[in-house]
Amino acid sequence: MRNEALTGYLLHQRSYQEKRALYYLFSEQHGVIHGIGKKGAPLFEPLQLFATGKRDLKTFSQINIAPLDRDSLSSEPLRYEQIIGQQQYAALYLNEILWKLLPTEDPMPVLWQHYQDSLLQLKQTLTALELRLCLRQFEQHLFEQLGFAISLVQDSSLNDIDADSTYRFLPDVGLVPIIPADGIVNAQAQAVISGSEIVAMAELGITEATLNAWSRLYRHLIDHLLDYQPLQSRLLWQQQQRYQS
Repeated sequence: MRNEALTGYLLHQRSYQEKRALYYLFSEQHGVIHGIGKKGAPLFEPLQLFATGKRDLKTFSQINIAPLDRDSLSSEPLRYEQIIGQQQYAALYLNEILWKLLPTEDPMPVLWQHYQDSLLQLKQTLTALELRLCLRQFEQHLFEQLGFAISLVQDSSLNDIDADSTYRFLPDVGLVPIIPADGIVNAQAQAVISGSEIVAMAELGITEATLNAWSRLYRHLIDHLLDYQPLQSRLLWQQQQRYQS
């Protein structure tokens, strides 16, 4: 590409020489793109820039925050709302799983739109429940785009889910029924879900009633995809929670 105009959001950055930074940009046009540009690009704001280069590492120039339309009742341009409080950690979490899981230069315009919508949600005042719902819904869109379809109707042996049974979720296999002879299952190490929870998840989707089950399932899948490497955003969030308690 040569001086191609891009619109996107910065997912991650690190210093590169004195006045420049290495950027991981989630672009609307080409998905995640790596590039080098002048330091100072902000997180969580829509950016407009130009990208040049044939190799994996592009050169970014003229990086600016995308302008908002003016308020019809005012001559002043509108300002973007900021993400504040614990919702900053949630936004950092979205960024971290995207830049660690998405392939490079693979356009995902549908996921890009869901990401933008999630940031807009995170800029509003949310209850703890609304925040969790926002994250689980985005994770679902991410897994769908990555091709991870989880069957909630049949188990790994293609038998119908039994509401009276208990299952463990194995990312490469699916939902595996737990047989009493298996002994005690470590619920911390595996996503253990009751059959009644799975039936409700299939019928209701991500709701307040099914949120805890979705959280266990998706956390296990995220950890598996990241090869159980810790997420810095999750550690920061946990530290903040301990500080406030």
